[in-house]
Amino acid sequence: MALRIDILTLFPEMFTAVLGTSIPKRAAEKGLVSYHLTNIRDFATDAHKSVDDKPFGGGPGMVMMCQTVFDAVGAVEKQDPRKATRILLTPQGRLFNQSMAEEFARSDRLLLIAGRYEGFDERIIEGLAPIEVSIGDYVLSGGELPAMVIVDAVVRLLPGALGSEGGATHPTFQPG
Repeated sequence: MALRIDILTLFPEMFTAVLGTSIPKRAAEKGLVSYHLTNIRDFATDAHKSVDDKPFGGGPGMVMMCQTVFDAVGAVEKQDPRKATRILLTPQGRLFNQSMAEEFARSDRLLLIAGRYEGFDERIIEGLAPIEVSIGDYVLSGGELPAMVIVDAVVRLLPGALGSEGGATHPTFQPG
């Protein structure tokens, strides 16, 4: 069965080019992976479709709202009976590396949650118990670019994705 990758984001349109070209596209066409984009804003309950709020317990800035993210994750997880490996893209997470990519490539289903603002309400981390992942020690506008990095690194490892049965363990491009 194909690896299912769910991506929860406020900007699903950012993924069109990445998922629709090169190795991610060919892997999907071969039936090795399927991508499912969900707009977190679709689960907002107020008239303004708000997804951010002040941090629970105080603090500066705004964070992703707890209930909206819980509702989005719950709805998406009901779409497939396989247990999802929940991945929260956050600067304070474990540093993403090749070994983690290999681990994720062995999964049946990945659920990537891309945040915005100052991050996530702490109750999201406590309630969902995700793997917190970072792609580096710098600040980005949100979790979309890290999600794309993870998808690319994982999908190229799927057997058959690069035309060989074993997938690729050595990168064809190394940043830095």
